[in-house]
Amino acid sequence: MEILSLSIDDKTLEKLNETQRLLKFKSRSKFLRTAIMNIMKDYNEINSVSGNIECVFVVNYKENEKNHVSDLIHKYKDIIKTEVHHHSYGSGVDILILSSDADNIRKMFSSLRTNKCIYSVSYSLLGKE
Repeated sequence: MEILSLSIDDKTLEKLNETQRLLKFKSRSKFLRTAIMNIMKDYNEINSVSGNIECVFVVNYKENEKNHVSDLIHKYKDIIKTEVHHHSYGSGVDILILSSDADNIRKMFSSLRTNKCIYSVSYSLLGKE
């Protein structure tokens, strides 16, 4: 097994250790391997579809970055069929129902997933044409 080195700030390390403990992972390595596998599973699943699809994105972000996130989301307004916003406790959540070609959905997913203002993006595929 290959050994990787990881730099992480103290606050994130505290959260990582707490989450590892709560989820009862025996080691940080196992916890991080599982997290990495879940991210790869997300990308593999969304990369395997083709044609026109419908899906739901749930986007969680820093509330004080809502304008930046909103600008990013609205770049994809032509594929958004329904959008719900909610703000609470310093976070914002957008629920987006999308319908488009799989390539457009992937581009949006990648843009959201790599944005520094966004905590998390999850999705569910609803169906395909």
